[in-house]
Amino acid sequence: MKPIWIVDDDQSIRFVLEKALLRENLPTRSFTNARDVLSALASEDDKGPQILVSDIRMPGGSGLDLLDKVKAKLPGLPVIIMTAYSDLDSAVSAFQGGAFEYLPKPFDLPKAVELIRRAVEESLREEVSEESVVEAPEMLGQAPAMQDVFRAIGRLSQSNVTVMITGESGSGKELVARALHKHSPRASGPFIAINTAAIPKDLLESELFGHERGAFTGAQTMRRGRFEQADGGTLFLDEIGDMPFDLQTRLLRVLSDGHFYRVGGHGAVKTNVRVIAATHQNLEQRVKEGAFREDLFHRLNVIRLRLPALRERREDIPVLARHFLQQSAGQLGVEPKRISDAAVAWLSHFSFPGNVRQLENICHWLTVMAPAQMVEPKDLPPEVGVTSAEPPVDEPLVAVPLQSAAAIAPRSADAPISSPLNSPLLPVMPTRVLPDAGDKGWEHGLELDACALLNTDRTDVWDELTRRFESRLILAALAATRGRRIEAAQKLGIGRNTITRKIQELGLE
Repeated sequence: MKPIWIVDDDQSIRFVLEKALLRENLPTRSFTNARDVLSALASEDDKGPQILVSDIRMPGGSGLDLLDKVKAKLPGLPVIIMTAYSDLDSAVSAFQGGAFEYLPKPFDLPKAVELIRRAVEESLREEVSEESVVEAPEMLGQAPAMQDVFRAIGRLSQSNVTVMITGESGSGKELVARALHKHSPRASGPFIAINTAAIPKDLLESELFGHERGAFTGAQTMRRGRFEQADGGTLFLDEIGDMPFDLQTRLLRVLSDGHFYRVGGHGAVKTNVRVIAATHQNLEQRVKEGAFREDLFHRLNVIRLRLPALRERREDIPVLARHFLQQSAGQLGVEPKRISDAAVAWLSHFSFPGNVRQLENICHWLTVMAPAQMVEPKDLPPEVGVTSAEPPVDEPLVAVPLQSAAAIAPRSADAPISSPLNSPLLPVMPTRVLPDAGDKGWEHGLELDACALLNTDRTDVWDELTRRFESRLILAALAATRGRRIEAAQKLGIGRNTITRKIQELGLE
């Protein structure tokens, strides 16, 4: 390992740090001013430091000027700035210059050594990453579900068939559409995307098919629509499930014979377009509800690709997070942040209702707001729900008492009883609460229980019924999530700590 360079005109500071780092088996080299550091960096025989620890105010040049010059020569070098003048300007200037951390004097020596060791680990990790730097692929994913998507894109690479992409919002449907276009025979043609849910109904027809001059108020010139713009290429129709019903008929006609009329036009326009549609909705259900044409559904649903939600491909979260941190840093023109394993573990346990788009936004937030170059769990935004510095562990499935499980999931009289039901504890299985048409509802039962308890000498009726209600509610949520407490808490709309405390208080362990 290369030595740690210490730059300070105060001999006592240099001496203390040298001895402390020596005890940690970390080699050092000391300088009294910035000029000598720059001379050493210019030497061909000197390979430079592993990290640089520098004071701000020194004779012969400031530490901030040294930071700028060192970063110009070694952009990936972690630099720790020390100063006895703990003012806002110094801190801001240090971080704007790309400092790894800002260390005010006097400092606690063990904490300073810990910070230096963390910077060394970051430097070593950076060296490894630089050796393996390759151009970022257009899509990332090692999860089996994503590999299936990649294989499907490969099989469709020489086809012009219509494709329907389904998946939750933010899961990357447009990326898949772009990949299908890029690897298709139409790659040299245009790729035109339109979100049918983002355009007002009265404007969507003109956006899709164009309009003639004078077709409506404000139509000063003829305008080509997206179908014409995509001629010879691919048209991506995002959120197709939200398309107005009357426009679905026009879309069906274009898909059938490739002809359409501009708004206000009288001559048919022919276009050669491959259509890729996407939706987060259940189109089969929309068809049953009469909100989506069945013939259009079958016309679009030639090949269907389902894009998994991010929570279904958690093994991809670490590589995606690091990719987005690199991407955000490039957009903002700053040094990329690094993320610790503990922070990655917390991200990997987050449900990401906004999917990959939400992860990208979190990484952009971290690039701006994280105080140090290494992102720790405490730096993650509140939405992730970090409760400790330790990474979370997978929770075991919660065993539900047999009597409670039966109360949660009533079954029909002819339903078979499997052998696990004969044991004292019933492993939680996915259940669906089905109302019994023969009773008067659980509210009526609650009223009867309340009346019975109120006619006694008890003075804890509220607490008793609340305990019963909370127990049943939590057990039902745990059953629905196969015992996953975090997911159960999210479904109930309470915090993770709250459900853990309630499970303990109610004796549901």
